[in-house]
Amino acid sequence: MTVSSVHPVRAGLFGAWRPRAAWLFLPGFLFLAVFFLWPTLRLVSMAFVDPGGSLSIGAFRQLLETPVYRRILLGTAGMAVEVTVWSLVLGYPLAYWIAHQSPVRQRRLLVLILTPFWTSSLVKNFAWLVLLGRNGPFSSLLHYLGIPGGGNLLFNRGTVVFAMTHTLLPLAVIIMFPVLNAVNRSLISAARTLGAGGAQTFWRVYFPLTVRGVATAGLLVFIVALSFFITPALLGGPAQTMIGQLVIEQINSYQNWRMGSALAVLLTLMTMLAVFVCDWLFSLSSAMGSSSALKEQTRRRRIGLAFVALLGSFFAACERYLPLPSPKRILPIYCWLLIAVLLLPILAVVPMAFTSSTFLSFPPSGFSFRWFAEYWQSPLWRMATLRSFGIGLATAALTLALATSAAFATARSKGRISNAAFLMFTAPMIVPQLVIAIAMFYLFASMSLVATNLAIILGHTVIALPIVFVVMVTAFKGHDWRLDEAAATLGGNRFQVIRRVTLPLVSVSLVVGFITGFLESFEELTIVLFVGGGFVTTLPKQLWDDVFMQVSPTLAAASTVILAIVTLLFLTMEILQRKQPSH
Repeated sequence: MTVSSVHPVRAGLFGAWRPRAAWLFLPGFLFLAVFFLWPTLRLVSMAFVDPGGSLSIGAFRQLLETPVYRRILLGTAGMAVEVTVWSLVLGYPLAYWIAHQSPVRQRRLLVLILTPFWTSSLVKNFAWLVLLGRNGPFSSLLHYLGIPGGGNLLFNRGTVVFAMTHTLLPLAVIIMFPVLNAVNRSLISAARTLGAGGAQTFWRVYFPLTVRGVATAGLLVFIVALSFFITPALLGGPAQTMIGQLVIEQINSYQNWRMGSALAVLLTLMTMLAVFVCDWLFSLSSAMGSSSALKEQTRRRRIGLAFVALLGSFFAACERYLPLPSPKRILPIYCWLLIAVLLLPILAVVPMAFTSSTFLSFPPSGFSFRWFAEYWQSPLWRMATLRSFGIGLATAALTLALATSAAFATARSKGRISNAAFLMFTAPMIVPQLVIAIAMFYLFASMSLVATNLAIILGHTVIALPIVFVVMVTAFKGHDWRLDEAAATLGGNRFQVIRRVTLPLVSVSLVVGFITGFLESFEELTIVLFVGGGFVTTLPKQLWDDVFMQVSPTLAAASTVILAIVTLLFLTMEILQRKQPSH
């Protein structure tokens, strides 16, 4: 018996939801149009206007013709590429190993990967600043072993690339893991029964099935790396200056909006170029084009497969003729060492906060709660902490409301509307956060909202909206809509069904989305640096200021507080997701 035969009136009402659900896109669309699209377009236009108000490309000509600017642009692109390559090369074996564990073991290992992922990059880089310093443990170890260079571990390119890779490698693993985990294992068994060795099976069967996931991970890592400024500012020297630092300097120090806007536009163009190149090479959009486009994709795929087959033949020869140890023995050791390196700065911060000394060192000397008392008794730190909580809660509430409405509409809509909405609500993930922060500062300056909590909340909502939207879309896509149809046939109107059936069944995802929005806001620094106007201070902003003013154990205490809050909320999120019922 069909739904319509049970209660035609209610079934007809429920069936009318699909076209009407499109209206639920409106709040989020208007929000992004006002606070993301419009200010970004205004920022782009500023770069093409000279001081007299006429159209000009003089700013871009100056950037490209000045040796210093040209070196920074090329250096930024080079470091982003290098970090991307290292993140993929080091992260793929880890993702592969986790994908071949039992489901219970996978969840435990992912917690170890997600913990450094959710930990603020500011906290991790601050820890590296101490660990790699002249009096740090690594310098002491090199000195003990008689290896020169222990006092020069900081402020060089290698350290910046290492720290950036350390920050972004968990992102690469998290993106690659679902793709690797979804590979049909029967294909691997079939290849082995046909006589393929381990190397041939991997390169000719397994790897081609995961290449799009690898490309997606590489693209996102590259985009994030392009706008990095925390790591090179803390751990690098003048030769490692990146575009992000240059933009901040031009706008905050020199008030040169035209040059800062031109740099932001170039940063965005580099991002868009990376997107188009990846899509051209790997067809990430999976869009169906003309027959000629399909032929071109097939040709590129054949070239790629031929290259992968060559790699397979090379490693198969190595496997046959060289006495190499078994990967099954080496891989677990490698993965556990990599996880230990990922967790090292996080674990090192905590004991440094309990030192009785007046300066930071590792291992710390003595034991004391003095620096936590100093942290809480300081009006600056206390106000920054309370403000971070307030802004985070407000951001989480606003983000969840907009994301839930749009995700519900996406799940209930089909075709071009749903695809266009998904692209719109995930667009802030593609545009560098630095560009968004500058654009919003210019918008809020015209609205007299700079240096207000409201401006920071709106800015954080733009940043957090894409990831919370994805969380809620996933929840609604997995929701059993037959339960809603049944409730509608039993007399429930549209709002009663949503309130009493739909939302309670996705309540775990709602809590996860709220926590995600809070964490995105609680650890965010870029928006605060610009929109805060230097007067509104959150916990990350206060930490950023004190790193350059005075490096004291109070910083370790503040970092430990941030780490404790983030870890507690993250573990809560993980526990809730495990208990989420499947429909």
